[in-house]
Amino acid sequence: MIRLRLILILSFLGILTYCSVATQSATSKVKDLLNQQFTELESITADTLFKLARHGNATDLKKAFINTRLAYKKLEWFTEYYAPGASRLLNGPPLPEIEIEETKAFEPGGLQVIEEYIFPFEEANRPHLMREIKAFQSKLKRARSVLEDTEFTDAHILDACKLQIFRINALGITGFDTPLSKTGLIEAKASLNAMLSIVRIFGDNDKIENLIVAAGRYIDKNPDFDSFNRMEFLTRFSNPLTVELKRWEKQLNVEPLKTELAIYTRSETLFDPNLFNPNFFAENSEASYTSQKALLGKQLFSDPVLSGSVRSCQSCHKPELAFTDGLAKSPAIIPGTFVKRNAPTLYYAGLQQAQFYDMRAPSLENQAMDVIANKDEMHASVEDAAKRLNSHQEYRKKFKSAFPTMEAEIKPRYVMIALATYLRSLAPFNSRFDKYMRGDSTQMNAKEVAGFNLFMGKGKCGSCHFMPLFNGTAPPAFTNTEAEVLGVPATPNGRLIDADQGRYAHNKIDELKFSFKTPTVRNVGKTAPYMHNGAFSTLEEVMEFYNNGGGAGLGFELENQTLSTDKLNLSKKEQEAIIAFLNTLTDM
Repeated sequence: MIRLRLILILSFLGILTYCSVATQSATSKVKDLLNQQFTELESITADTLFKLARHGNATDLKKAFINTRLAYKKLEWFTEYYAPGASRLLNGPPLPEIEIEETKAFEPGGLQVIEEYIFPFEEANRPHLMREIKAFQSKLKRARSVLEDTEFTDAHILDACKLQIFRINALGITGFDTPLSKTGLIEAKASLNAMLSIVRIFGDNDKIENLIVAAGRYIDKNPDFDSFNRMEFLTRFSNPLTVELKRWEKQLNVEPLKTELAIYTRSETLFDPNLFNPNFFAENSEASYTSQKALLGKQLFSDPVLSGSVRSCQSCHKPELAFTDGLAKSPAIIPGTFVKRNAPTLYYAGLQQAQFYDMRAPSLENQAMDVIANKDEMHASVEDAAKRLNSHQEYRKKFKSAFPTMEAEIKPRYVMIALATYLRSLAPFNSRFDKYMRGDSTQMNAKEVAGFNLFMGKGKCGSCHFMPLFNGTAPPAFTNTEAEVLGVPATPNGRLIDADQGRYAHNKIDELKFSFKTPTVRNVGKTAPYMHNGAFSTLEEVMEFYNNGGGAGLGFELENQTLSTDKLNLSKKEQEAIIAFLNTLTDM
């Protein structure tokens, strides 16, 4: 009997050990695979790309560069998730990195900078190209050192895979990081195949495998970047793929992640109605979302009690105009005068990392304080607004309900938090486009779908107005909101550049002259006139401006223009299709 019990105990311990080793084996296999991929990338970079940069011809150099990028895309899911700082150095935008606090701009580097030296290649640039490749190799070592120190879990690996597919959807197939080589489609296939290698480590899933294989075949059959049907790719392959990945995660009994960042880990596609976590964008835990705070903020938004005059927030942000005022420049508090910019839409304003056209406010709370204090807008103060509110018994009750820890008086910060919470609630995601992406194919017609494909492809709109917010907040992390230098004219005739220098007014860095935050184009059908100064009255005028290369197309000499100066060569029919798509982004 004792011997039998001993055998049973040893058998049980053996099972536990086997399970532990099996789990450990899955994560260690992932690390082994990544080590192999890093070795492959290092080898291609050193043995092929660098050698050709020294002596090779343009054709071979381009091929080597493409192979280097394809090798990088196999491990991009890791670098973006576990080493975002290193990832930016490896494949960040070919623009100076601005450090606002240090008032400095740092030169860019990585694959996108290398691309500019190769497409097209000029013999005189060999030394610069070799220097950039050497720097890339150094950054690659830094990323590999992160791998050595990384402790993997099943949940984090599968989450990283899902986010990589989101990245492919929003950035990869738009050509965001391959504007010159236009290799985004074959890179999407390479990245999806890398996801398949990870999935196979965890077990067999025929549906995931079939979807990835079919997506790769679809790319092979439709290799042209400009004509690629991104809508079909998303609805037939990408969306079903991430839905199945989340279902399989549950089947594997993977413990869900406890930490919620910008988007909820439970999300299945990039178009889920409740994709975003509003608390990620709040200043602190006290500003976390509750319906009581949002309702209170809604009431304050339309109440002139904040200004102590006839003005309220709603005076310049009218709900029927998607929370704009329909003017080129908003009226100042003194009758007959105007501020230098117009009132931007407040829809989706809470889902970005900076406020105002010049991005001077880091949060909606700060924005509320700034607007109330601005001598041309409300010419009041949050402190005085709090005093006025304290004299209203009904408001004190509502503030106490919204902020249970509140003592006797309404504090100024409660006013700012309530307003900010309401604004964060203005993210309905219920446009015809949203409904189409969730499976209702009756919501968009053929012209509108064609417009979406042009917006995300040939028109290059989606490489600045990132899906699904269609603003400058970059997916899938949504931790950075971008600005652009477009070269906006003072008037539609385009003879003079607008004198407003944007971000440069608050941050004296040359690269920021005429730089403005990239706004959302959701509800753009209701928010005319367009640009910070209302220079364009119609979307047709806006399309013509972009089609001709922005300010450069108008003859402005802007060394720091970030918008491509190349003409888009969109026909009138194609421009009309893009506008038709934009009108599907109007919330119902």
